[in-house]
Amino acid sequence: MKDFLEKRDKGQLLIQRSRRLKENLLRQMQLSVSQDGYIHFGDKVMLVNPDHPEVETDLFLRGDLSLSVTPDEIKALLSDELEGPCGLSMAPAKIPLGRNTFVILSVDRDADGQVLRFGQNFRLGITGGFEDKMLYLSSDHRTLLKSSKRSRLQEVYLTDEISYLNCWQAAYLDPQLRLEYEGFPVPANAKVLVTHCCTNRGLAAHRHLLLGTYFGKEAEVVAHTHLDSHRAEKARNHWMLVTGNPRKDSSTVLDLPKPPAQDTQALEQAADPGCSNPP
Repeated sequence: MKDFLEKRDKGQLLIQRSRRLKENLLRQMQLSVSQDGYIHFGDKVMLVNPDHPEVETDLFLRGDLSLSVTPDEIKALLSDELEGPCGLSMAPAKIPLGRNTFVILSVDRDADGQVLRFGQNFRLGITGGFEDKMLYLSSDHRTLLKSSKRSRLQEVYLTDEISYLNCWQAAYLDPQLRLEYEGFPVPANAKVLVTHCCTNRGLAAHRHLLLGTYFGKEAEVVAHTHLDSHRAEKARNHWMLVTGNPRKDSSTVLDLPKPPAQDTQALEQAADPGCSNPP
């Protein structure tokens, strides 16, 4: 009992350490607000895979999913810090938290504050709600001993080691215009592709494959390029670098009211007065 009380006073009990880790990962964060509509080095953003129910019907998770930190359950119970290597998953949270707020980092140290451009190398770092710890989004070639848990494809993870394995590039969504947009600024809150530089694999969200994580059932994320019959990337590879809402703290641009959809039939009738109404 004396040993128990001493550990409790020092905050060294397993339940206390696990609670501190969870509180930091679920701490609300403030995203960067884009003044010119583009992404800059040093911005705090969320990586969101937008909802695409009309493309795939066999999905377990709907809505916008954000790339989130998923610590191992055993490590989460034994440590109160975010340690690497650490796993990742796709969570339906729309609020910027410590576990889903990433920082756009430059490979060159003198590029902070400059605009991120298509085809330019960058890193994605995350603190997980901690101030003195930074992990980097990384990936490596698939092997027999190292692959994703469900699909057995190329794994995506977080590590504290800086190397070429945590370098990424943003690519324009339309493959026919991709070369023309090379070197143009990356727009914020627009669909883009995020490609791993070392393996040339695209970051992908598998909504149809669920993982049992420390925070419940979430979707798998891997590095794999899914192409359709037209050699274009599928919706699994579509990402948005979501910035903050300028009208409200701890909110994103996704929370802004959307403009009302236009009535196409009314516009067609207005353009052609002689057109009669369909039966």
